[in-house]
Amino acid sequence: MAQKTMAHVSDAQGSPLAVAIEVSGHHIFGDEPLSKGGKNLGPSPYDLLAASLGECTAITVRWYAIREGWPVEHVDVEVRHGKKMEAGSEQMIDEFHKTVTIIAPDLSEEQRQKLFDVAEKCPVHKTLTGAIRIATERGS
Repeated sequence: MAQKTMAHVSDAQGSPLAVAIEVSGHHIFGDEPLSKGGKNLGPSPYDLLAASLGECTAITVRWYAIREGWPVEHVDVEVRHGKKMEAGSEQMIDEFHKTVTIIAPDLSEEQRQKLFDVAEKCPVHKTLTGAIRIATERGS
């Protein structure tokens, strides 16, 4: 595995469900909303997941435009997440909707389309739509 990310999450004070998150030298708090027993002291796990998909999409579009030397003024990504019952299934599925807005008046339609194609290929998008494994180990 070429790149490894290490996140450390532990109980935090202020809410029965609050957690302190440390990842890559950054410190944030997570919690659940009041409706789920938390005190809304920070983003929920699904908030962070949606934000991660949006962040990765925006960065990937910017990175590609910079690499190609294309003048992009602004990239905005809105991600909505929900669960729904899929027809013919008894299991809820997770559904993400990304709205990508690219302000780049000097790009051709072909260049703009390439950026929208790139937006669907960010690493987090690939992770969420690909095969993954999660191994859970018992700590001491």
